[in-house]
Amino acid sequence: MDKKKSNRGALLGAAFIMATSAIGPGFLTQTAKFTNDFGASFGFVILSSIVLALIVQLNVWRVLTVSNFRGQDVGNKLLPGLGYFLAFLIVLGGLVFNIGNVGGGALGFNTLLGIPTTIGCFLAGGLAILIFLFKDAMAAMDKFTKILGALMIAVIFIVILMVQPPVGMALKETIAPSSGITSLFSPILTLLGGTVGGYITYAGAHRLIDAGYTGLDNLNHVKRSAVMGISIATIVRVFLFLAILGVVVKGVTLDPSNPAADAFKQGAGELGYRFFGLVLLSAAVTSIVGAAYTSVSFLKTLHPLIQKNDKLVTICFIILSTLVMALIGQPANLLVIAGALNGLILPITLGVCLIASQKTSIMGETYRHPKWLLVTGIIVVIITAYLGMTSLSNLGQLFA
Repeated sequence: MDKKKSNRGALLGAAFIMATSAIGPGFLTQTAKFTNDFGASFGFVILSSIVLALIVQLNVWRVLTVSNFRGQDVGNKLLPGLGYFLAFLIVLGGLVFNIGNVGGGALGFNTLLGIPTTIGCFLAGGLAILIFLFKDAMAAMDKFTKILGALMIAVIFIVILMVQPPVGMALKETIAPSSGITSLFSPILTLLGGTVGGYITYAGAHRLIDAGYTGLDNLNHVKRSAVMGISIATIVRVFLFLAILGVVVKGVTLDPSNPAADAFKQGAGELGYRFFGLVLLSAAVTSIVGAAYTSVSFLKTLHPLIQKNDKLVTICFIILSTLVMALIGQPANLLVIAGALNGLILPITLGVCLIASQKTSIMGETYRHPKWLLVTGIIVVIITAYLGMTSLSNLGQLFA
């Protein structure tokens, strides 16, 4: 019975580590900025990114768990050295994100309790490190991300009740946006990159591999966990969108330096501002944990010393992120731009998995990748590559 409970916990844990890795400070900033810019039309961006993200996750999670190879190993099996290149991109992106996540945690402590941001950096990093000091760090990570993920949903829902957003308008614009479709390309790419780009693509799948959910026999479990992960991230995104929309439809222009915090403050006063601090702190710390765990999982199989000391390497990764953040301060718009750049990496990582899905040397003789997933996956690669190219020219303008 305990083993079954532990297995269920790992499946839910994989879903939550994927979702909470996505729901970081950048996630909050992106949602607030784009809701302020596009109003109810941002619902269309959310819907588009959900569909694309689900196709990405179902493809990647299937290939990795059935083959029992992590992302870097799949790359090296396809082309010697490709896995090392992927690992470099993912770990570098994970480090950049994690520096911002630590900064977000510091702001969360400052907003919630008035703690100076420099001290808050070390508190946020220290809280994340505590998770990996537990004897069973994986179980502790699963429980931690589940509790804070549920807390974020509850707090944002309370703010929705306070601001009473126009749900009917949001639904209408989600299907037929009044903003021009082409103007929504950059937000779609940014949201997709922030939800399943970079290290986030692999967070849940690598957790399932560590938990032993591999091979054809576990495919149903893998699919359920992937859908659950996207669903959790979607619920938070939609709730956050509605909470902020309820403020901006009243003609309020959000403070561009911290649009999410300003939305909560304008909508629910000082209590709302403190609520935002709690949401930001939860989002930041769970993202620090997810980014560090997944980034190090890309280094595990590259050297036996890292495999043997993975907890220590993960802690060092968090310490490095914390020190950099404490020394350089919070970089403006780093997390939003990092989300867009992660979207540019996405066609490469998904493309690698799609090619691998057709290789019996990787997937085994009996596995058959669903044609609909292959076709839609190729479409997503083309779309994200196109969006990436068209967005490069106006990315600077978007964040000006």
